[in-house]
Amino acid sequence: METVVVGMSGGVDSSVTALLLKNQGYNVIGLFMKNWEEKDALGRCTSTQDYDDVCRVCDKIGIPYYSVNFSKEYYERVFEYFLQSYREGRTPNPDVLCNREIKFGPFLEKALMLGADKIATGHYARVSEKDGLFYLQKCKDQNKDQTYFLNQLNQTQLSYAMFPLADLYKTEVRKIASENGLITANKKDSTGICFIGERNFREFLSHYLPAQKGEIRTTNGKLVGYHNGLMYYTIGQHKGLGIGGQKDEAQGAWFVVSKDLTTNTLVVAQGTQQDLYSNGLITAGFNWIPRKPENKTFECFAKFRYRQADQRVKCEIVENNVKIIFDTPQRTIAQGQFAVLYDEQGNCLGGGEINEILK
Repeated sequence: METVVVGMSGGVDSSVTALLLKNQGYNVIGLFMKNWEEKDALGRCTSTQDYDDVCRVCDKIGIPYYSVNFSKEYYERVFEYFLQSYREGRTPNPDVLCNREIKFGPFLEKALMLGADKIATGHYARVSEKDGLFYLQKCKDQNKDQTYFLNQLNQTQLSYAMFPLADLYKTEVRKIASENGLITANKKDSTGICFIGERNFREFLSHYLPAQKGEIRTTNGKLVGYHNGLMYYTIGQHKGLGIGGQKDEAQGAWFVVSKDLTTNTLVVAQGTQQDLYSNGLITAGFNWIPRKPENKTFECFAKFRYRQADQRVKCEIVENNVKIIFDTPQRTIAQGQFAVLYDEQGNCLGGGEINEILK
C-alpha cells in the first residue's frame, strides 16, 4: 500500500484531497504547514483555526496528522524575495515561489521522512508521465486551474506529486465535503498573500519597507501630485491616486503607466489607456516543463496572470531566457509576475519571471 502525505491547509480542497485518497485505498497522512509567525489584533495565532480544522477533518476521515513549522524557510526563501521585488519596483507573485520553495521543497523532504511514496495537494491541476517525463497539465475546472502557480516545479518535484482534484469542479468538491460531514465544506477560500492571508496591504508592507514619498508626473513630465511610496501602486491602477480635478487636462480617469525608481517618480496618464499596452516581454530565466524545446523559435499559448485566457504568442529562446512576442497587444504586463507557456493540448511548458516589457 502506497503512503501519500497530503498538504493540509484547513481548507475544503485539501480536505477532500485527503478523503479521496483514503477512499482509494492509500495510506494517507495529513501534514499541516505553519509558514507565518504572527498574531492577529486579539492576540491569536492566525494559523490556529486552520490547524483546528485540519485536526477535525483528519479525525473525521480517520487518518493521522502532524504539524510542521516552516516559518524560517518561508521567510528566507519566499518573503525576502517578496520584499526585494517591491524594493525594485516589481510586482511579485509569492504563490509561485511558495510552491517551488516550500510546498515542493521542505514539505516534500518532511513527507519523505514520514515514509511517503507520493505527496498530494489540493491544487487544481494534473500530472502525468510519458516516456519517463512528467507533464503538468490543465485540470477539468478551467476556472480554477492552478498550473499557472505551479510553473516553477521541476521533474523531481512532479515525480512525487499527486493532484486528486484534477477531474472535479469546485462545486463537486464542496458537495463531496458536505456529504461526508467535513467541517470545511462551506469554508471560504483563502485569498491574499500566500500563507499570510488577507490584510490591509499598505499597512502590512509599511512594517517591513520604509515608504518614501515622491512625485506623480504625467508622461510629459508635468507634476500632478505626490505618492506615498512606489511599492503601493501597480501598473494600470486608477483608484487611490488622489490627483483628480487637474485643470487644463483631458477628461478621463488617471492611471499608473510606470514607476521610475531612479527619481522615485510615479508616472501617470489620463484618457486613452494605450500606454498600458505592450507588444512583448523578456523573462529572467525560464523553468522548462518537461524539457527545453529543440527549436529556438516556436509558437504556443501564454498566460501573464492567473485566470487569464490563453494568448497566442511567438517565442524565441535567448540563452536561459525567453523572448515572447504577443499576437495581440497585452494590457498591464507587470515586471515580477510570471509568463507561463502552454501547448495546444494544455500541457504547461514552463514559466519565467517577467523582467523586461517591450512596448
